[in-house]
Amino acid sequence: MTLEQFFKQTPEAAVAFSGGTDSAFLLWAARHYGCRIHAYYMKTVFQPEFELEDARRLAKQLDVPMTVVDLDVLAIPEAAANGPRRCYHCKKALFSRLVEVARRDGYSLILDGTNASDDADDRPGMAALKELKVVSPLRECGITKTQVRRLSREAGLFTWDKPAYACLATRIPTYTTIRAEDLARIEQAETLLADMGFSDFRVRLYEGGARIQMTESQLPQLLDKRVEVVSALKPLFSAVLLDMELRQASV
Repeated sequence: MTLEQFFKQTPEAAVAFSGGTDSAFLLWAARHYGCRIHAYYMKTVFQPEFELEDARRLAKQLDVPMTVVDLDVLAIPEAAANGPRRCYHCKKALFSRLVEVARRDGYSLILDGTNASDDADDRPGMAALKELKVVSPLRECGITKTQVRRLSREAGLFTWDKPAYACLATRIPTYTTIRAEDLARIEQAETLLADMGFSDFRVRLYEGGARIQMTESQLPQLLDKRVEVVSALKPLFSAVLLDMELRQASV
């Protein structure tokens, strides 16, 4: 099945819209193929402010109505406790709330931007989506992340080359209780680094310090700006460390 065929069979739907590359392209495709679509942005302390700004910008560009739904995710004990299944409990709460709001607005079908490159076995949150009968058209139509970026560029979406961005909760070590103040300083630190010209990186909490993960190509730039980086982050953390294992920052 192609996306065009999918949306020709889907006259209306609600889309879980994060402001990221995948859900942005899904929103465009739905609009392009004539589906009456409504975007819902789930706002929690796990999402940085720039994601909401990008979501609003893209929804305006596509002339798609967007509703921002607030959820106190730290009020969910299993999410705040940050165990191995945190993502499942978080997604279950978020999408349960989305289903409730969307149905109130007259939408019975909920779509999300999971693509064919996403590994279901490595993403506990996808089990929650399946339980709630959320449909993933990109995945069902076999569209990979590479294709999403190419098609997004052709469609003129500014999100086409946006780096993958996992939620802020992933910056906290498993079994470490998630606190709003820790998420806030991590978001502030990542904003400071982005303002210095860095991209595709993570600032992770490590025993009260900041552990920076960055792609290898940016290391020379990081070393050149070492004093500036430490000066900016030291007021927020007890130590500023560089992760030399160079693991993918996108996780």
